[in-house]
Amino acid sequence: MVFNALALGARSLRTRPSPRLVRHFAASAKQAKENQSFKSQLYESTQQRLKRERAEQEKFAQYQTQSPAGRSAALIFALVFFSTGAYYLGSLKPAALPTTSTTPLSDIGPAKHNVSISNLQAAWADFVEILGKENVSTSVGDVEMHSGSDWSSYTPKEGEKPFLILYPSTTEEVSRIMKICHQRIIPVTPYSGGTSLEGHFASTRGGVCVDFRRMDRILALHKPDMDVVVQPAVGWEELNAEIAKDGLFFPPDPGPGAMIGGMVGTGCSGTNAYRYGTMREWVLSLTVVLADGTIIHTRQRPRKSSAGYDLTKLFIGGEGTLGLVTEATLKLTVKPQSENVAVASFGTIHRAAECVTKVVEAGIPVAGVEILDDVQMKCINASGTTSRQWKESPTLFFKFTGTPNAVKEQIGLVKKIVSTTSGNSFEFARDQDEMAELWSARKEALWSVLAMKKNPDDHVWTTDVAVPISRLPDIIEATKEDLTKHGLLAGICGHVGDGNFHSIILFSETERSIAEGVVHRMVKRAVEMEGTVTGEHGVGLVKRDYLEHEVGVTTVDTMRRVSLDIHSHSTPDSKYTFVYTHGAYH
Repeated sequence: MVFNALALGARSLRTRPSPRLVRHFAASAKQAKENQSFKSQLYESTQQRLKRERAEQEKFAQYQTQSPAGRSAALIFALVFFSTGAYYLGSLKPAALPTTSTTPLSDIGPAKHNVSISNLQAAWADFVEILGKENVSTSVGDVEMHSGSDWSSYTPKEGEKPFLILYPSTTEEVSRIMKICHQRIIPVTPYSGGTSLEGHFASTRGGVCVDFRRMDRILALHKPDMDVVVQPAVGWEELNAEIAKDGLFFPPDPGPGAMIGGMVGTGCSGTNAYRYGTMREWVLSLTVVLADGTIIHTRQRPRKSSAGYDLTKLFIGGEGTLGLVTEATLKLTVKPQSENVAVASFGTIHRAAECVTKVVEAGIPVAGVEILDDVQMKCINASGTTSRQWKESPTLFFKFTGTPNAVKEQIGLVKKIVSTTSGNSFEFARDQDEMAELWSARKEALWSVLAMKKNPDDHVWTTDVAVPISRLPDIIEATKEDLTKHGLLAGICGHVGDGNFHSIILFSETERSIAEGVVHRMVKRAVEMEGTVTGEHGVGLVKRDYLEHEVGVTTVDTMRRVSLDIHSHSTPDSKYTFVYTHGAYH
């Protein structure tokens, strides 16, 4: 094209008349025009106009007599012609490709969304068409419930609320919702059980909240294969109650009320993690809806596969930043033949943590081991959340599973280790009722601290870290000293068999900065001990600024690149739009 233009320019130069001839021609034309009468000029102009009008009328008449098929063909030809031309012109300057393997936050700028009332009201009509009016809620109660909770460590700011709540019942409905949000650039926050602790479901950008409560079915149980397909609002407790009828068991057991969707999102674990591992080990495959409504299935049901990227584990722990989980295929195991619980008390928290280290070093396959400090035990007694009174000293709770003989052997071995680490007492359950009673204290830890509120405006901050097991006694002792020094009421508990512990801090609004300082130092210690800023709660809003300190800036930039590549898109008035509005990677 450039060559032809240059050639045309050259020919124009060769055939152009000399300046003298041009001036002479112009003068002659001007003189001739002046010699013409006004009448003849007017007549000539009118004749030319009439000729043009007749030509246009004939052209229109010819179009009218043309068949509809012919007109359609002509229209299609015109569209194809101009589209091809536009594409060709656009391809002359293609969009610049990324030049790095990571994406720093500074390179993308803030995410922009359209949360204007007019846009959201128009979307409301679209959502009603998909779900029915009864499943699209703007009631004040629903909006408040989906904005935060009393047990969340994050306090939503003014205006951090969803505009409306959506209740889909199928993957297809979720896909249609996301297509609308994608087109209208509306931020989305997913919600299942609402039991998360680090501010995961606070709608910091407004928009809509997708609540999966209607997607609570067990879709398929494959007993011979020991796996089950469930929707995201199935609770782990309800799942275990159902599959126990077939002698099966799903090990991850976080807080009561947790549901599979949130458990996948945070990569949770629970009291059984020491023996059985975390959620990541128990998810075979996922059905996920991406930001633009695309539905993907991460893999099939076999226990092993080397087919490509492990997208299943990519989405586990994604906290909604990569897509919305609408189905999960979970691994199951055989329900243990026998189980039991034992409780041991100690003089100091350091002694109790040392006992845990020795049990792990001895290779005793206990199902779980939990620690509660003296303050936590006092809260449990004062709150009356259990049916008995406990010794108000640092306490270990052990869970044993296996054959009857194996359980008996494990109890004997642990009892010996407790005695060698200055344990003050050791008690094990003699029947199912005692077992439930002994274990109940651990499950009531959070609620017992909440019950100690002095006024309704008090807050609770539940946070967790994890360190290599050998450093566990040191970090627990240092954290406890820090809490005591600053006069905060706080219980310490955790799944210490895998180096993970929690601090449940009660504080007033005037003590917020003190609580923030304690949590900051707790997290800093964990990272310095080669640990993690969160063992199972997830990053959420509270821990996202710490992630760079744990894994490094470039690692977080890589996470951001993955997130952008999966579901970002450009629009005339928005650079990027995201599924989740405030995850760790944005």
